[in-house]
Order: sequence, then structure tokens, then C-alpha cells
Amino acid sequence: MDLAELTAFAGRHAILSLALAGLTVAIVLNEFSGLFRGYKGLRPAGLTALVNRDNALVVDLRPIGDFEKGHIPGSKNVQMSQFDPESKQLAPARALPVVLVCKSGQTAGGAARRLHKAGFERVYVLDGGIGAWQQDGLPLAKGR
Repeated sequence: MDLAELTAFAGRHAILSLALAGLTVAIVLNEFSGLFRGYKGLRPAGLTALVNRDNALVVDLRPIGDFEKGHIPGSKNVQMSQFDPESKQLAPARALPVVLVCKSGQTAGGAARRLHKAGFERVYVLDGGIGAWQQDGLPLAKGR
């Protein structure tokens, strides 16, 4: 296919061409904004490597009832209503990587931005939340 055929196709299928252009712009903007959001996404395998290699602090932001039913071993539960980057649990971890976990990854993103603004440099969010951890067949600890 040469440029003339591509131009002819775009002329015959304007809606498809506009949809393709719109999707391309959306993908580029999404990737670009990810570079400046102040935190990185992490898959479950990356989380285990970070904990084993760099002694990362894993903070579970889910309600205490959900945390007690099953959480990533070694994680600390901090309620979003009590989430404060200057708290006694979080402030000493400023030099460590901090990984935030929630149900799906959305709540953790907001908390990650707060940590980044407070000066934490190595902030991560578990992509897909605890559900991604379970989907990968990784173990959960129960209780506190």
C-alpha cells in the first residue's frame, strides 16, 4: 500500500480515519502523562522483586475488613481516611521504595501522588490492585 492508496482510503472512510487519529492522540497523551505523574506502575512480579531486592514498604489502602480477609504478606494497612505522608508509619520510609496497593489500583494512584508531593522519590502502585496479585496466583496472608 502506498501513500496514494492510504489517502484514498482515508477519504472514503472519514469516520474510521478520525477514530484512528483520536485513539492515537489519546494513547500518546496517556503515555506522556504517565511520565510526569510522580509514580510508576508495577506488576505483581515486579513487586516481589522490589520487596526482595530493596526491602520495599508495601502499604495496603483497603478497609481493615478486606485487609484481614487477605493481603500481601508483610504489607501494612493504612486507611485512606488516615493516610498521611508524614505519619509515623510512612515518614521513616522516605528512603525506601513504597508500593501502594488497593482493590483495583485507582485509590492507590491518588495516594501515590500525595507521597510524591511530600518528597517520596520511589513511589509505586500495584497495577490492577490486589486482584492482579490474586490473578497471578500469589499468596495472601490473613488476619492483621
